[in-house]
Amino acid sequence: MINIVKKKNKISRDILSKIEWACCLNSIKLDNQMILEDYLRIIEHANLAYVEPHRAIIKNKLYLFFNEHDYFYVGDLRTKYLLSNLQEYITRH
Repeated sequence: MINIVKKKNKISRDILSKIEWACCLNSIKLDNQMILEDYLRIIEHANLAYVEPHRAIIKNKLYLFFNEHDYFYVGDLRTKYLLSNLQEYITRH
């Protein structure tokens, strides 16, 4: 039987502050329900693990973030954008 262990992965303070900053500059009030922290899923007795991205819902769009990455994704993981451009992206879309 396959057993999957789920461990909470806290969002880094650096990413959280960048999200808050970008929302503040766009006059968007950020509440706790808009940011969902990810989980690390580990399959026991195997060398497999999956890190879910942190999710933020801003202006009805899904933004995906990973700790220690300089990129963010919108909707899915196909296209990445520089984290430094987050504020501009939110403004345009």
